[in-house]
Amino acid sequence: MTSTTEELLALDRAAQDLLFRAARTANAFTDEPVDDAQVRAVHDLIRYGPTAMNAQPLRVLLLRSPEARARLLPYVSAGNRDKTATAPLTAVLAADVDWHDRLPELFPHRAGARDWFAGDPAGREVQARFNAALQIGYLVIGVRAAGLAAGPMAGFDPAGVEREFFPDGRHRALLLMNIGRPAVDAWRERLPRLPYEDVVTEL
Repeated sequence: MTSTTEELLALDRAAQDLLFRAARTANAFTDEPVDDAQVRAVHDLIRYGPTAMNAQPLRVLLLRSPEARARLLPYVSAGNRDKTATAPLTAVLAADVDWHDRLPELFPHRAGARDWFAGDPAGREVQARFNAALQIGYLVIGVRAAGLAAGPMAGFDPAGVEREFFPDGRHRALLLMNIGRPAVDAWRERLPRLPYEDVVTEL
């Protein structure tokens, strides 16, 4: 008897669908608010995702008020502006390039780890971007686990967002993400996915 994909995975079918098969990138949202307790619950789940040296460089700026959203919209591409203006919550996802300052707390078993990176700002930024991107992936799944939909967007002016919201110079804006309950017309048609044979090789 051949096992199905569903039978080979530890999550039940409903959880698999919630996180992956039935989940979609939302382009429109209802006006139902996303409250602080929901966002905190998502963070409390996804913070356990792995990063190199436990660095955790992702920083999340939540824009909820009309005033905060108005500051963001001039830096958002035309195709993303309307949905960002009307989403119940928008998150600016950034990488902290001074993540090494937290290593004594986050990587305590390796004394002096912070000093390894202190004189290498370019290397720190590479690590910050890579590990924050991992965390963004966890965040998408965490939002779905909360029964919400995520609308990640790369169509914006990162330098402008950094000037507006991160004047300290230690954050790199990587992505915007609208979060909320999907509207009826939130989805486009499902796009193709690559089959296993095109992705996986074995030696």
